[in-house]
Amino acid sequence: MTAELRALNARFINNFITNNVPSHDAILHKDFICITPMGARVGRADYLKAWATGFDAERIPYYDYRDEVIDVFGSTALLRSTNKRVGMKDGVETVTMTMYTDVYVHENGAWKCIQAQITPVAPANYPPDETIVKKYVKGKAQP
Repeated sequence: MTAELRALNARFINNFITNNVPSHDAILHKDFICITPMGARVGRADYLKAWATGFDAERIPYYDYRDEVIDVFGSTALLRSTNKRVGMKDGVETVTMTMYTDVYVHENGAWKCIQAQITPVAPANYPPDETIVKKYVKGKAQP
């Protein structure tokens, strides 16, 4: 069960890096909602529309996910991890991390993400590089 959820998390991130809307749509629950770092609630349709252009390797030359923790409670799973992103804007590099909690429900034999919530992480709480699960440089997965 945990291996299946790890694979879904990897797919979730890869869908972001590749702007793959059909693959992402397939893992979202019909009632999916995203809660942004600013507290806005974004419904499924608007979320998927933004997903199509959410990642740009020129704007985000480095991206990883790390510190992955999965807990299963019957037919509900909490999948928590942290993203590190290096952003480039007007030649200025910024480093930020956000923690996400994705809530999955198991229905009709499949796990579907019903909610994603994203929270900014203060530098004092950045998880160390040893916890990196996968990293991407200019949109390409690194070994």
